[in-house]
Amino acid sequence: MSQADEARMTPSPAPPRAVSLSETPQAEPIRIRTLALLRWFAIAGQLAAVTVAWSMGISFAMAPVLALIAAAAAMNLWLFLQPPSRTSPRQALIQLGFDLAQISALMALTGGLANPFALLVLAPVTIAATSLNVRQTLALGLATMALITLAGIFALPLHDASGTELSLAPILALGHWVALMIGVMFFAGYAHRVTGELAATSNALFATQMALAREQRLQHLGGVVAAAAHELGTPLATIKLIAAELADELADRPDLQQDLADLRGSAERCGAILKSMGRAGKDDLLLRVAPLRVVLEDAAEPHAGRGRDVRIIAPDLDIHRDPAVIHALRNLIQNAVDFAGSRVVIEAVADATHLRVTIRDDGPGYPPALLARIGDPYLTGRRGSEARGGYEGMGLGLFIAKTLLERSGAVLAFSNAQPGAVVEVCWPLERILADSRAALGENPHHDP
Repeated sequence: MSQADEARMTPSPAPPRAVSLSETPQAEPIRIRTLALLRWFAIAGQLAAVTVAWSMGISFAMAPVLALIAAAAAMNLWLFLQPPSRTSPRQALIQLGFDLAQISALMALTGGLANPFALLVLAPVTIAATSLNVRQTLALGLATMALITLAGIFALPLHDASGTELSLAPILALGHWVALMIGVMFFAGYAHRVTGELAATSNALFATQMALAREQRLQHLGGVVAAAAHELGTPLATIKLIAAELADELADRPDLQQDLADLRGSAERCGAILKSMGRAGKDDLLLRVAPLRVVLEDAAEPHAGRGRDVRIIAPDLDIHRDPAVIHALRNLIQNAVDFAGSRVVIEAVADATHLRVTIRDDGPGYPPALLARIGDPYLTGRRGSEARGGYEGMGLGLFIAKTLLERSGAVLAFSNAQPGAVVEVCWPLERILADSRAALGENPHHDP
């Protein structure tokens, strides 16, 4: 996963960058055991409806109806005897197709469109829309429409206790059929859309947590490295001192001078390595406060050498050094650098109540139609990677940045300028401002 995946495509000479909406991730197929459990509820409901209709004196093809209900029960018993295994979309589609055929046949045997329970024929396609892909859901939806039509045409009528046929007026039957057709499309489309958005948001939130955990691990590792470099400095200095004293005492032993020189050289090399490690681990775990400019430079540093002029303008104030905020700002800066023509300006302004950080680039800007949706997960797909010179993304970068910054108390606003795109991050001062003179706390203990 990359750090910043944008809501913008690579600029062309004239129009603003375009964004294509990728297909949201699909949920795992529903478990067969879950389908079997739902089928038991359906069987119970079917038996209850048959019992009530029989007690009211309504006549219908009792034997075929009971045979269909028994077939559903037999299918469930067979499923429960199978060893547990991972469900495939094909298996789920077969089971839902069986349920559709069974309900449609029951509908045809019990009055067709005149049956008040005909609406239940929409259940299989609705379930399919929550767990199967578009092609499979479309296939089951078309099958549902066809079977509803056949059940309406070839239905066996119901009769009451006096022998009177129970049927709908032709205009009502047509209206019921149209309602079921609309129901197939609406319920399937709505369920598929909602499930896709929930899955995308869940996956994106997981990616956000992973990104934040990675940033925190890196910061913690920096503190450990700095502490280790400090602790190893004393014994290394002792080794160098002893090596120097041995060289003086063994001046009359030329055969040992080379060994002593190698020992001192190795000690000096270790000292240089530890010094470098100390610089790399300068972000100690307890260093929670830093100047605003330092935090912005830390966020922009990975993108400073990418051929764009990154300029930082910041007042002299100290803020909380939160790895989540740094990671989020880094995502926003990377997104700006990706599409800037030549320059990115990061400007911070503080007043009596708020701190505002504005990131501007001189690229083509955001597509106006998508400004309200920027920050949604999976807004763009990988098709923009070719235009970006090999950069591949999953449409999560801005979502991660927005989520992390909002958790820190910030409010984000995306807009276009002339030229380029603008991102404004605004914090209440009490949420971001820090006192650099406050005590850091106790140093961590490191076991030898």
